[in-house]
Parts: sequence; C-alpha cells; structure tokens
Amino acid sequence: MSEPEKIRVLSIDDHPLVREGLAALINDQTDMRVAGQGSTGHEAIKLFRDLEPDVALMDLRLPDISGIDAMVTILSEFPQARIIIVTSSEGDVEMQRALEGGAKGYMLKSMPPKEVLEAIRKVYAGKKAIPTEIAARLADHLSDEVLTAREIEILQQVAEGNRNRDIADRLFISEGTVKVHIKHIMEKLSANDRTQAITIAVRRGIIHL
Repeated sequence: MSEPEKIRVLSIDDHPLVREGLAALINDQTDMRVAGQGSTGHEAIKLFRDLEPDVALMDLRLPDISGIDAMVTILSEFPQARIIIVTSSEGDVEMQRALEGGAKGYMLKSMPPKEVLEAIRKVYAGKKAIPTEIAARLADHLSDEVLTAREIEILQQVAEGNRNRDIADRLFISEGTVKVHIKHIMEKLSANDRTQAITIAVRRGIIHL
C-alpha cells in the first residue's frame, strides 16, 4: 500500500526559533510535513507560487509587508489558498482584518502545540479554525464604532509624540480639525484621555508603536 499523502505546510515567520519549533512539531506528525519556510512577506508570496502548499502558516508581523497583505496577494492569485494567520498579538482589529481578508484560521503563538496541529488539520479539511477566546474577543467589539482611516492616522501621530499643531501641519488640516478628530477618537474608544486612547488602540491592534 502506498503511503497516504501528507499535508504540505508552508511556514512563514521572521523568528528562526518559532520557525524551527513549528517545523519540528509538524515534521513529527505522521500526516503532515513542512514543504517550505520563509521569513518575509515577499518570500511567502514567491514560495507559495513555487510550492502551492496545502496550508500556509503566516506570521502577522513581518519585516517587509504584513502577513495580511502577503495573504491578500496570494489569495488574488490562488483563491483556494488555505492560510492561517499566526501571531502573538491579541488585537481584535487585526483579527477582523485577517478574517475579512480571507484567512481560514487565526492562531496565537501562545496556543498549546496540540491546538496548532488541530487548526492545520481543520483548515486542510476545508473548515475554519478560530479559537474560542478569539471568537469571544471579536464578539466583544462587534458593536464598536470603527475609527476612520484619518482618525487612525491622527492617533498614530499622537502616539509618536506629535503635538496637535505638528499633526495639523503634516496633514494639511487646521489645528481645530485635529482636536475634533481626537475628541471623536476618544469617544469611539471610550477613553478618558490621549494616553488611554493610545493604550487601548495598541492593545486592540488599531495602531502600532
């Protein structure tokens, strides 16, 4: 009897330790093997084209482009691609973006190895793999008002230590407009002040420091 086909997994992560750990875990299974490994978003796109793996594990934060952007590019060429976003971030906004972008699963690096393997098998079988705690976190923020692109841009500038006047100059708007945007940002995030708004936005993955 011929040996059954193994699930071919592509692993993309810029941390060698994480890559090696995942490779050891996957190659130890009788029903899967690592087909290729990479450390950047552009590598992920090239490797996917070359290998056409059954499942790809994609780190969210990569040194060149984000895992979500790499995933969207891959899906535009390979609509049937099964991609799982892997991250240490628990930000609900990033989770939402990943799932809306076409991710078939979302895994936290803190998850037990058994759950990681289950997620790969589930996605390979054509199902979605979203851990309960992630689904719950997404549900918590379903009714939240979404920040506009301009509000996110302004909040990122505030987080980088820029004053209202500097932000106004950079974005070619008035200082009064900046203040109005900041007021709306704080209302939407239920924040009492700028510092709290930044803390909430970073935790939820709206902005990055």
